[in-house]
Amino acid sequence: MYALAIHGGAGALPRSQLSRAREEEYRQGLTAAVLAGQSLLARDGAALDAVEAAVSALEDHPLFNAGRGAVLTIDGAVELDAAIMDGANLRAGAVAQVRRVRNPVQLARRVLEHSPHVFLVGDGADGYAAELGLPLVANEYFITPYRRAQLAELRASAADAGGSSATSTAYPPPAILDEPPLGTVGAVARDHAGALAAATSTGGIAGKRSGRIGDSPVIGAGTYADNQTCAVSTTGHGEWFLRTVQAYDIAARLRYGGYSLAAAVDEAISGRLALLGAAGGLIAVDQHGHIAMRYNTPAMFRASIRSGEPLSVHIY
Repeated sequence: MYALAIHGGAGALPRSQLSRAREEEYRQGLTAAVLAGQSLLARDGAALDAVEAAVSALEDHPLFNAGRGAVLTIDGAVELDAAIMDGANLRAGAVAQVRRVRNPVQLARRVLEHSPHVFLVGDGADGYAAELGLPLVANEYFITPYRRAQLAELRASAADAGGSSATSTAYPPPAILDEPPLGTVGAVARDHAGALAAATSTGGIAGKRSGRIGDSPVIGAGTYADNQTCAVSTTGHGEWFLRTVQAYDIAARLRYGGYSLAAAVDEAISGRLALLGAAGGLIAVDQHGHIAMRYNTPAMFRASIRSGEPLSVHIY
């Protein structure tokens, strides 16, 4: 059997702020992404291929905070992070602070397959993409009118709160959980052969300092996969997911504590993160194909499908 789950971010989005038309756009984006991965799994494709395909689709969709449509740094640029992990052999690839790679998750996959390293950042990652012949775009490609307006509002808020001015020295408070698009995108999968994989991609926090890297590309924090336990992708307060090594923590609960996937995920979201005052969510799939999707925010954009079961798409 196969199983696939995806997320498009978690946050404090009230139902009243999401029009029916915009909600339908999000649902269509989630559906297209999950079907991109499911079509591979249904043909006995690999979990690694499925999560790459699903996340690539979300990176191309301008309503999500990954790839085109990602949030802007305080300097007005887009810096992207992504990771992918193969649970069969614990191989992983990650990239951060890339500015020219159209699909960062695809570069992360190439790092996994072709590089002796796990993690590349900045100009080195962009340069590696150029060497491999991956599609490169101007940074302007990623920027949407909505994101420009969002940054302008954040700069104005920082100035009103006593910041120096609407310049690179005024750092507004993070807004990643306050409005759509709601942050990181990700996917986890189990294929017919029983292999697990996870992938995560993000633009990070709106108005972040250039060079800030959250949990998404960090193996064990925002992304993890191990065939013996589970595959996990997180979204939310990245600094807290980093501090708790959240993705690996869930896998460790299965491996060493004998937890079920549902119990491990519940403890992570309702227990540990809540006690720390952190907000967010995650998706996970275990070696048996069980799927868990939990969050402690009002909303998390998510979708899932398993062999012989209908597609499920939810926001609230």
